[in-house]
Amino acid sequence: MRQYRRADTGDAVRDIQGRLLALGYEINVTGDFGDDTEAGVRAFQVDRGLNADGVVGPETWRVLYEAGYRLGDRLLMLRRPFMRGEDVAELQSRLSHFGFDPGKIDGIFGPGTERAILEFQRNRNLLEDGTAGPEVLTELRHLVRGTIGEGRESVREKEWLRSLPASVVGARVFFDAACRTPEEARIAWQAASSAAMELQARGGQPMLGRSADTRLPERVRAGRANRLGADLVVSFQKRTDGGVGAVFFFQSDLSSSRAGELLAERIALALGTKVESRATAILRETRAPAVIVAQSNLTAEVGRLVVEGISQFFATASDNRQKS
Repeated sequence: MRQYRRADTGDAVRDIQGRLLALGYEINVTGDFGDDTEAGVRAFQVDRGLNADGVVGPETWRVLYEAGYRLGDRLLMLRRPFMRGEDVAELQSRLSHFGFDPGKIDGIFGPGTERAILEFQRNRNLLEDGTAGPEVLTELRHLVRGTIGEGRESVREKEWLRSLPASVVGARVFFDAACRTPEEARIAWQAASSAAMELQARGGQPMLGRSADTRLPERVRAGRANRLGADLVVSFQKRTDGGVGAVFFFQSDLSSSRAGELLAERIALALGTKVESRATAILRETRAPAVIVAQSNLTAEVGRLVVEGISQFFATASDNRQKS
């Protein structure tokens, strides 16, 4: 889709405004992309952990569209393409907290979510069809909240941290070079390829999300990281929202990655920058702990320092176990 920004007009802008208004943002539905619309888009992006640039591009539109669904609005089931939305994320969160593991709480109804529903239906003597309809949702609501325990996603990350070796040797790290613009593609590749060479020199197994001359969507690159079985994911992105450099880990209203946060802390320390949270595709849709290194200037030295941070993450594995 095209991008929508200040001074744009038309039915598409009116649709964006109506969706923001329905979500509680103070927007005048006029069809003109003015100051209040830009402010509303920025506020929505901040609330959803997106890059707050005030522009409605493919990622912001997808999240805005998915935000319109509430749990119970529709029948949720496994289909192709996968169903996505905040209602799916809420379903995953509830299943996880009751001990039924859907995998990462990413708002994507995949095979893991179907398996968790089937297990829940079997446990509650419900019809085992793998769909989340009124019967399943009613049963979830009737469960006593006092019985809710720690989510399966959190338990899985703790187990992973406890098994973490003290060395980066053999670690499979997926280095992602973002490519939203030609300039970002160039400097992100410079940092990612430098990081890959540095990790290899230290005995690790680097993987790259794309080649130097290709530009793939973020969601496609996230899927590649999953298919390759990465242990960690590090994305290099040019910061364009006016903020200072930062290292981002995954966090949403329903879930967060403690392992990703610990990794972000070590990389931020090596770079002399700060840690923040977001919920973009490369963080949300990858199975491995993931971070985004966002700098206005991505250099080969940034790539080398990132690997130093990764090495410190492994070297302090015992501290990570205690913190988890």
